[in-house]
Amino acid sequence: MASLIGQGVLIVSGGVVRLTGSGLGCPTWPKCTAESLTNTPAMGIHGLIEFGNRTLTFLLAAVALAMLVMLWNLRKERKDLFWLAFGLLASIPAQAVIGGITVLSGLNPYVVSLHFLVSAALVVVSMLLVNRTYGRTGMSAPRDAVRPSKVVRWLSIAAAVCTYLAVILGTLVTGAGPHSGDSSSPRIELDGYLVTRIHATPVYVLVAVSLILLVLLWRRGDILRHAAILLVLGVLAQGAIGYWQYFNGVPAVLVGLHMLGSSFMLAVGTNVMDLALRRGKYSVGSRGAEGAHTAPIPHG
Repeated sequence: MASLIGQGVLIVSGGVVRLTGSGLGCPTWPKCTAESLTNTPAMGIHGLIEFGNRTLTFLLAAVALAMLVMLWNLRKERKDLFWLAFGLLASIPAQAVIGGITVLSGLNPYVVSLHFLVSAALVVVSMLLVNRTYGRTGMSAPRDAVRPSKVVRWLSIAAAVCTYLAVILGTLVTGAGPHSGDSSSPRIELDGYLVTRIHATPVYVLVAVSLILLVLLWRRGDILRHAAILLVLGVLAQGAIGYWQYFNGVPAVLVGLHMLGSSFMLAVGTNVMDLALRRGKYSVGSRGAEGAHTAPIPHG
């Protein structure tokens, strides 16, 4: 849970760096200045914000390392947990290096986008880790859970893919937008209206898919229905914030909220797909491993 929440906080923290013009608050890397590892009072608020964002990376690495240490004796029995935790720990230093390249490149918008997308991927990994740690999916999932229909499974995949596409395309909107992180930073030379419409396309599909999923899952009354409810609420709220910021000149506060919403959507989109695909082995009325007809299992 600390990894999942922390990765979301890191995304918002990176947004604060960009939205306050603090992207070059620490003008070099890995030190904050050529002489100092940390920010100095002379660097003001921008140096403090940028260094705070860097420090958060080390805290997340410590959490991932602690998780890996705790799982060491279970690395053979719970390979799913161990390798997800290992992936988190291995990716965090890579994320720090990309952050350094971002600074050294003068906040090149393509590198900034890559920096964000690695954080987005770590939210996805963290969500998978949480589900498996709490026995919601994977090796420790309830054996008597009813597997959803094939239609629901495919729709859950579509929901997750649309979520990921919307986030990826959103980096183009950001790269072409006004909040560069520093007044001297370059921008992506794309038509803002066009990339915004492209970004919105998978969101329209996601809205439709999410509503259909909720209707199909409503009678289940279990954790998968709850996941669909979160997905619908998340996409509606995120879409509302997106339109609000677009028609109000992209104010920094709304952009920050939209980034928080992106983190939430990555988590709930991954969650609904994971629960649909990795929870329950047999559908109602299917045959068990020995070929015996399994009785319908009540929902819940």
